[in-house]
Amino acid sequence: MPQRIAFLVAPEGVEQIELTDPMQAVRDAGGEAVLVSTDPGEVQGFNHLDKADTFPVQEVVADARADAFDGLVLPGGVANPDYLRTDAKAVAFVKDFFDHGLPVAAICHAPWTLVEADVLGGRTLTSWPSLRTDIRNAGGTWVDEQVKVCTGGPNTLVTSRKPDDLKAFCEAFLAEFAKGAKPKSG
Repeated sequence: MPQRIAFLVAPEGVEQIELTDPMQAVRDAGGEAVLVSTDPGEVQGFNHLDKADTFPVQEVVADARADAFDGLVLPGGVANPDYLRTDAKAVAFVKDFFDHGLPVAAICHAPWTLVEADVLGGRTLTSWPSLRTDIRNAGGTWVDEQVKVCTGGPNTLVTSRKPDDLKAFCEAFLAEFAKGAKPKSG
């Protein structure tokens, strides 16, 4: 059965390759990649600090529900997760994936949104190195690995450090997402 995967990004600031490569990986695996943002219209991609392409928003986070998806991918870029973590509906949407036991994948600076959602307690993950202290302060364990799969929580969490890790990141989250939701305990 084809999977429906949400890609949550801010209206501006997403690192384009961290959006496009994972979206293409989902499509190549026969899934549906759904671009979700805080505002309707288009999102502006970036190649580091330079504007790149725009992408049409398919769903607005205020109207989206985690249980309508099989997983969530959080691309990075410095401004993207920084914006998302200030949007209460975006943070609640992310937290709902954890509450429903649905798998989440985050790369580069994207774990900033996970810090704000207060879902990192007891979890082991990686990210862009500058997030190390934020992750530790949120109760997580930071590791410097190309890709980290953590199943020590209510859902599976797949993380990577940077664009150079994209191939391993996509392979790992596709494999984990294919396993489906982690059964809720308790």
